[in-house]
This record gives sequence, C-alpha cells and structure tokens, in this order.
Amino acid sequence: MKGDTLPLQLYRALTSAATPFLPWLLWSRRRRGKEEAARISERKGYASLPRPPGPLAWVHGASVGEGLALLPLIGRLRTRGFQVLVTTGTVTSAHVVGERLPDGAIHQYAPLDAPAFVRRFLDHWSPDIVLIAESELWPNILGEADARGIPLVLVNARLSARSHDRWSKAPKTIRALLGTIDLCLAQSAADAMRLMDLGAARVQVSGNLKYDVPALPAHPTELARLRAVIGSRPVWLAASTHAGEEEIALAAHCGLLRQFPSLVTIVAPRHPERAGQIAAMARSFGVTPARRSAGETPGPGPQFYIADTIGELGLFYRISSVVFVGKSLAGEGGQNPIEPAKLGAAILHGPNVSNFTEVYAELDSRGGAREVADVGELAQALALMLGDARHLRAMARAASEGVQSFAGAGDKIMQAIEPYVLQMQLGQR
Repeated sequence: MKGDTLPLQLYRALTSAATPFLPWLLWSRRRRGKEEAARISERKGYASLPRPPGPLAWVHGASVGEGLALLPLIGRLRTRGFQVLVTTGTVTSAHVVGERLPDGAIHQYAPLDAPAFVRRFLDHWSPDIVLIAESELWPNILGEADARGIPLVLVNARLSARSHDRWSKAPKTIRALLGTIDLCLAQSAADAMRLMDLGAARVQVSGNLKYDVPALPAHPTELARLRAVIGSRPVWLAASTHAGEEEIALAAHCGLLRQFPSLVTIVAPRHPERAGQIAAMARSFGVTPARRSAGETPGPGPQFYIADTIGELGLFYRISSVVFVGKSLAGEGGQNPIEPAKLGAAILHGPNVSNFTEVYAELDSRGGAREVADVGELAQALALMLGDARHLRAMARAASEGVQSFAGAGDKIMQAIEPYVLQMQLGQR
C-alpha cells in the first residue's frame, strides 16, 4: 500500500494473527442470528457460486441501506453487459438486497477483512473493478485490490464531520487508505471537501444514489388485505425506530386517542428481534399490541401494530399517510426518508439527522417534512396532519417532489466510470 504506516502494518499483523480464531467469532455471531449458517463459509472468502465468464464488477454495500442504494448502478452495469458481484455484510441485507437484484447479478457475503480471506475471495472472483459504497475503508481489502492493480472506486461516498475529525488525528493512515482509491464519487460538496482534505486525490460530486432507487415493493394481495382491515381509520407509521423511540410512539398513540379514538399506530423497529420488548412495553402502557410476525392484523378500534418482519416496509409506507422516520429522536444520524417520500407519505423526524442532512433540509424547506423535538411535538404534529387531509396531501406531494428533484446520480456515476468501463470491455485493466 502506498505510504504504508505503522498502524496499517499493525492492523495487517493483528488480522493475520487473529485468522485462526475468526471461525469462533463467526460461530458466535451465527448463534445470535447475525450470520447465515448455510453460507458462513463465504465470510471466510470461499465462494458458493462459480465466477461467470467475462468482465466482472464487484459492488459492495455494508448493509441494507447501502446495498439497496446500489441497485440503480447494478442495473446500469448489467445493461452494459457486465457481470456483477454484489456483496453485503448482514443477514438482513442478504435477503432484502438479494431479492431485488436484477437478473444475472450474483450476491455473496463480503469476506471478513483478514488477509487470507480477502486473498481467497479475490483469487476466485478476480474482479475487473471494485465499487465500494459510502465509507467502507477496510485496509486489507483496499490494499490487496490495489496490489493486484484492480481499480477501486468509492461510490455514493460520504464522510460525516465527526468521522472527518476522527480521521484528522491519523492523517498519514487515512491518506494511505484513500491513496488506494482511484476515484471518489461523493454524495455532496461537503462530503467531497472532507474527502479531499484527508487526502483523496480524485473527487467528484455525483449525488446520492438513494434518490434513484425504485420505490420499495409490496405484495399487492397483502396490501389490499391490510387496507381493507384498516379501512378509513387514521393511521401513521413509526419506521426504523431505535430503542427509546417506541416508547415515544406509544406515548403519542395514547395521547391522540381522545381526538382519534380509532387510531392505528404502526411501529416497524429497525431491529425486529426487539419486538418482544416493544410488546411488553405496550402492555405496560395498558395497550394490547398485535404483531405482524405472529400473523396478526390490526383489529377493530384503536390498535398498536408491531411490524416485526423483514422486507415489508414498502407495504407499510403505502398504507400510512404519515411516517415518522426513526433514529432521529432517540438515536443519532437518522434513517432514510427517501423511501417513504417516494411512496406518498408526509415525513416527521427528530433533530438528529446528520446521515441525511441534505435530504431532510430539502424536504423541510419544501414543506414535505417537519422536525419534532419530543413526544409532545410529535403528537401535536400528528394531530394537525391526521386532522387536515388537505394539509396532509400537500405535505406528501412536496415530499415526493423533493426527492425527485435530486435524482440522476446513477447516470453521473456511469459517466464518471466510463473510462474503466471501456477498459473492461476491451479486456484491459
């Protein structure tokens, strides 16, 4: 690796020394449901599928959000005739992203960043280009790909102010890591400036791929069934909630029942395995919950419905006129508001949205989203929106138009990587 530093040398030595113990780590993660038993060897770099013939692009996104954001780029690469290997690192992402891949794209779990695992992975797949989403800077993967002369492109790249400040304390190390990257395609001008300040040599602003992602799917039969069950009752969704936000949603639900006695509140936790705790919390509020994973549907009258399944957010966005997007009141950084906005929902969010600053600023300025500071403001905003259909429709329309105005990152990225694409077509690296 160019400009190698002592911390990177130590990292390689430690990950090499730890390799014999990593199967135990994977076994422990499998017991906790964090690894898929049938495919756990993929995490050690063993391929479960043959490499298809022809030029191959390796596209990597860490988890569900990053993986889904890459779909527009994956589709464009397939249209150009390239084989595409897609890797993610979580069980949820493997199922959600894997189900939405275009024909011909291959999914594998990303190898752990141990030298032997990375070499084994690259020996088998031999990619002609590596496209890494956002800020996944794994030293062994970057170093090994760079040593083999494989072009590395950081797409949809972002770097928060906090991460920039942390990396600024290790300037030689981050410069060495960024030195392996041939091209950084940043989400915003602010991201681009931070990357350049830390040593990225070639940086362009291409926008956010998440604006180009098709709307989340929903099973039409199930959608019709849920709409029939809920009927004309007012309904709102607290989506991708983190610990502390379900309690806020419950308090808002109880506070709104006097004005909306048939209110349906849906909570879709970011981590569905927490559903049992959320159900117990609901009962402590005197509320009888229903759970999606148990096959239950919202009953008559007021209902607190826990959507504790994977891959069904598209369904709940479609039946909810208002969506509170989580990790913004009790968490930090916020979750993605683009998905509900695309599906006609008005957006509520807390103040902690640093992961999507530009998106929320645009939605707020257009009137498609509104910030709330606590449970009182959340309940007040819900009362206003659920009680005024015209206002609600105007907010939803503004949110949809806001996300549409940012589309086009996929085309910009393809233009930026065109020289590499041509080299792949010519069989050159």
